[in-house]
Amino acid sequence: MSDTTIIVQQVINGLSLGAMYALLAIGFTLVYGIMELINFAHFNVFMIGSFLGMWALESLGLSGQSQMLTGFALYGTLAFAFVVAMLGSGLLGVAIERIALRPLRGVAGTTGMITTIGVSYILFNVVLLVAGADAKNYPNPMPVVQWKVGGATFDLRQLLIWVVSLVLMIALQLFVSHSRLGKAMRATAQDSEAARMMGVDVDRVIATAFFLGSALAGASALIFGLYYNYTSFLIGYSAGLRAFTAAVLGGIGSVTGAVVGGILVGLIETLGGQFIAVRWTDVIIFSILVFVLVFAPSGLLGRARPTKS
Repeated sequence: MSDTTIIVQQVINGLSLGAMYALLAIGFTLVYGIMELINFAHFNVFMIGSFLGMWALESLGLSGQSQMLTGFALYGTLAFAFVVAMLGSGLLGVAIERIALRPLRGVAGTTGMITTIGVSYILFNVVLLVAGADAKNYPNPMPVVQWKVGGATFDLRQLLIWVVSLVLMIALQLFVSHSRLGKAMRATAQDSEAARMMGVDVDRVIATAFFLGSALAGASALIFGLYYNYTSFLIGYSAGLRAFTAAVLGGIGSVTGAVVGGILVGLIETLGGQFIAVRWTDVIIFSILVFVLVFAPSGLLGRARPTKS
């Protein structure tokens, strides 16, 4: 395989990973943009979303060794799994906000962020007790379909990732830009007190942000399971830290920045693993996180602003 083919292949892989990280990073950036809160429970909302998607597929009679599906059976199965993973994750995000974070809304400082760390550990250990510590073989109903692109291989799973991610990102952008609730979210992000005085239901806006961000994490989690053919109670931290890096790199609080950051992190992971060493990819990615936090805390597309607390 020539160097050009290798680069093309790793770019394809990197874009696929980047799309997953972007969906997960948007959840961080939606919540931070409105509340200036880093929601570390988001890591394990993603992890639970992968289990919800797996259980949805298993409820249809699929298993890790299931027969591949085609046509409407495939589309219906995937649609059902996405609805279950996204709806379940979204409702979990709303429950976290309502039960753990809303009572602390008026408390200044890092109390909210520390609370999300505690919630994250609760979710982590609940899944560990319920599902066990072993990695689960993910049901994958997708047939093996491949195309050649400049000598590199592009398959149906990667096409699914790109299409689903693009559709969800465009839908979110249209919702935030044109819907009444989306405009309320933008107003709350700029000044929550002024928005409240203008009649905006801030509690509803914040709950919506948690629902949308967590639902996108659920979609990303199902894509992760279909792409890697496994899930585990540990996946939240590995994928979540990369998505958090993507959000910071792009500019936490900026949806467009989260997408750009996710794609960059995905490309860094695949190209770095190919041309440097796989064991060095974490060092590279998290060195970028430290560098951005120290020298450019507003990221590539974010903008510095005074804190609301």
